[in-house]
Amino acid sequence: MITIRDLAVSYPGREVFQGVDVTLNGGEFTGLLGPNGAGKTTLMRAMLRLVPADAGTVETTDSRPIRDVVGYVPQRHNVAWDFPIDVYTATLNATLGKRPWFRRAGERDRMWAQRALEMVNLADLADRPISDLSGGQRQRVLIARALVRRPRMLLLDEPFTGLDIPTTEHLLGLFRELVDKGLGVVMSTHNIVEAVESCDRLILFKGGIVADSPTRLLNDDTPWMHTFSVGPDSPWLRGVRAHLEAAHA
Repeated sequence: MITIRDLAVSYPGREVFQGVDVTLNGGEFTGLLGPNGAGKTTLMRAMLRLVPADAGTVETTDSRPIRDVVGYVPQRHNVAWDFPIDVYTATLNATLGKRPWFRRAGERDRMWAQRALEMVNLADLADRPISDLSGGQRQRVLIARALVRRPRMLLLDEPFTGLDIPTTEHLLGLFRELVDKGLGVVMSTHNIVEAVESCDRLILFKGGIVADSPTRLLNDDTPWMHTFSVGPDSPWLRGVRAHLEAAHA
């Protein structure tokens, strides 16, 4: 479990969000929804202390450093895809943060690297150079690199960018399996249908938390209108209503 209290972040000349209070639980699939510029990515990065917070705290249940318990799949990454290594090695290298740099990966690390590739359907490409991967395959490598660290929670920032529908559906099924085994998953996405149909809980976010509710109970139009700046007669809002009703009928 991760507890966030009164978290605030700003950039020079612009407040991103303030007063964020939320508890993220294991065994729960949470969708983080909001328009571009709402602060979703900044919230995830602030949780991991990748950007400085103006105020507030982020704590884990057992007081371990948050990066020891969270696997993060960023929307923008710094993987050098032209580096001459294969998919397996790129995945295994993600364990470096959990062991001294001078210590070789152990048998358990190698086993988890193979397992992570199996989870994201990349085991058959383990020996392929990462430079030869498609955009969707690269995205799956990023997810495998997060899983190989054996996290208690995954933070996924737009994880389906560049993926085809079958791969997206496979990963949604994988995330559900992980949640059912006790892992917490927090997913930022623009795809309302994916979130409504897959997530146990939705957080609507725009400069702070607008609404935080079990998905099946988020049937009040007001927070949706405020978050996405639409009116009560919006066709988009009617679509949201229909998906909420269909998913939880």
